[in-house]
Amino acid sequence: MRSRLPKVLHPVAGRPMLHYPLRAALESGADEVIVVVSPGTEAAVRAHVATLGDAAARVSLAVQEVARGTGDAARIGLAAARSTPGRVLVLCGDTPLVEAADLAPLFSAVTERPGLSLLSAIPDDPTGYGRVVRGPTGQVEAVREHRDLDEAERAALHEVNAGVYVADAALLREGLAALSPDNAQGELYLTDVVAFAARAGAASAVVGPAHVLVGVNDRAQLEDAAALLHARIAGRLRAAGVTVRGDARVDDGVTVEGDAVLEAGVHLRGATRVGAGALIDVGSVLTDAVVAAGARVKPYSVLESCEVGVGAEIGPFSRLRPGTVIEEAAHVGNFVEAKNTRLGRGAKANHLAYLGDGDVGAGANIGAGTIFCNYDGFAKHRTEIGEGAFIGSDSQLVAPVRVGKGAYVATGTTVTREVPDDALAIARTKQENKEGYGARLRGRLAAQAKRR
Repeated sequence: MRSRLPKVLHPVAGRPMLHYPLRAALESGADEVIVVVSPGTEAAVRAHVATLGDAAARVSLAVQEVARGTGDAARIGLAAARSTPGRVLVLCGDTPLVEAADLAPLFSAVTERPGLSLLSAIPDDPTGYGRVVRGPTGQVEAVREHRDLDEAERAALHEVNAGVYVADAALLREGLAALSPDNAQGELYLTDVVAFAARAGAASAVVGPAHVLVGVNDRAQLEDAAALLHARIAGRLRAAGVTVRGDARVDDGVTVEGDAVLEAGVHLRGATRVGAGALIDVGSVLTDAVVAAGARVKPYSVLESCEVGVGAEIGPFSRLRPGTVIEEAAHVGNFVEAKNTRLGRGAKANHLAYLGDGDVGAGANIGAGTIFCNYDGFAKHRTEIGEGAFIGSDSQLVAPVRVGKGAYVATGTTVTREVPDDALAIARTKQENKEGYGARLRGRLAAQAKRR
């Protein structure tokens, strides 16, 4: 990956790559999950495990101090088990497309025929994958790595190993103990355990979908995996009654209810939730945002850690920063930025305003160019706008300050102290017109320009 970030923590569709096989194992009912890691990666991996909530108690780490192959990694992981397992599931940490549903047939196979069962697939191009070798009657005999095959074998063998196994624990221990590094890489191959099981008549393979093979070893494969995951998520949303157009991308963990519309170029991230019938229009980016039913987020708006109420309208080109709450039927329009501000029911801020650390009452109107001056260089302060108040364009409200219910702030006013309910605040110099002065001024300026 050419990165200081451990490979399995590179994000794919909004989650670290490791998250997906971890989830598949946990959802399959694993009593305990052991993640085998390289030295120096423990803290970063453990930090992700901590995000799993209650399931984190079922996950532990084991360190492979020297990279001696997949067989050695499996041996280290099995030795670290806190309990004595009856069966063991082995997954790769860099296979983000694997799901619990893909694993169920393996458990069934080992239940019907105790021993070891591996997941295989038949891709269009098997280059680079280890091949499943079957005997005359179709029984599994071994898995051989691509680099250890000659050209004739590569041409003849098309079924490949997906690197996913379920095995009886006792058999797996015996097979791992018998491994030797007699191969092109000089490593202990986990795949050699298949031949060990086959000699005992206890190996089988379940042919699964090709997507389980998708692993990640570089940035190009990372992007390929992300595209497949986003396509999978979009397909599930469409099947559930959501319109997902063009290249809209929904990350894993996002919730979208039926009849919502996601237009092209939309990206929904984190724990974002979109309610029924809401519209997220072209180019908008939402991170950890909650958008209620029937709300409209117009093109190219950016929302982060905020809430948008039922029937509210946002944008186009609006930015809602963390802590912002836009209540039912409120409007936030063109080039308006709000941070840690509550906009009450039916309130409006339609043009070119900054609303930082404020409370805006229901039905209030914030004029174009209004600024909540919330920071004094040392601390943030709040601005309070009462219900039904009207703030004229190009006003500055110097917090902490309150504008009462039904009050008016005249255009161009700087408000530095409380405006009572139903009062009018006006703070600007009186206009003075000097007749004929414009012509005299132009003449003087023209003469100055000639002298230059």
